[in-house]
Amino acid sequence: MNITKDQESKIQELQLIEQNIQNLLLQKQKFQQEQIEVENALNELKTNKETPYKIVNNIMFETSSEELKKELTSKKEVVSIRIKNLEKQEEEVRKKADSLQKEVLKNLKQ
Repeated sequence: MNITKDQESKIQELQLIEQNIQNLLLQKQKFQQEQIEVENALNELKTNKETPYKIVNNIMFETSSEELKKELTSKKEVVSIRIKNLEKQEEEVRKKADSLQKEVLKNLKQ
């Protein structure tokens, strides 16, 4: 079976798209982990009545619960937006990959 240059380039493009999907999944996983950590910190703030601290550049600072809640809630929103954007990108890239894969398979069967 002979593969044309066009088919070969489409196969390479499909491989690059698959790598892109893997990168998007890794990024999404990282942000999901960060989201869990933020949610855990917010839950801990609700249940723990002791003075909260936050770490900035390896230095621990005392802070107010309300200030820390605002900061964590804001961070949670940003992470959530990033996850949604990555999911949209992933969906678009998957659609492109599916379309290209169908095209390549169709051409190879001919």
